[in-house]
Amino acid sequence: MARILSIDYGKKRTGLAVTDPQQMIASGLATVSTSELFDYLKKYVAAEQVECIVIGEPRQPNGQPSENLQRVQQFVNRWRKAMPDVPIDYFDERFTSVLAHQAMLDGGLKKKARQDKGLVDEISATIILQDYMRWRQKW
Repeated sequence: MARILSIDYGKKRTGLAVTDPQQMIASGLATVSTSELFDYLKKYVAAEQVECIVIGEPRQPNGQPSENLQRVQQFVNRWRKAMPDVPIDYFDERFTSVLAHQAMLDGGLKKKARQDKGLVDEISATIILQDYMRWRQKW
């Protein structure tokens, strides 16, 4: 089997998470500068087998598109043109940042660690991936 990779796309930073090759466990992978994301992912998929990429679809709590959706769509379109063999799909990311902060609190992280926005992005990507994996199990 191949890995599944998830993206919590941000204007400045992007959190990444990935499954193990058996697609059993989701783990944080990295937080990268969004300007370097495309090249980082190209290198990653060249080194690892990746079945698909799941990118958080930014929406407001009421379901309306958030301001970041246009940037995400531009990235997805660029990826689909350049790397058509590695599909990329949207998955609802509402409340993942809130859940990431709660996970950090529950995990006992000190205040300084909880202020690390890169860590929040990576945990958010992991939550997106876990939710996606649960959703796939239902189908």
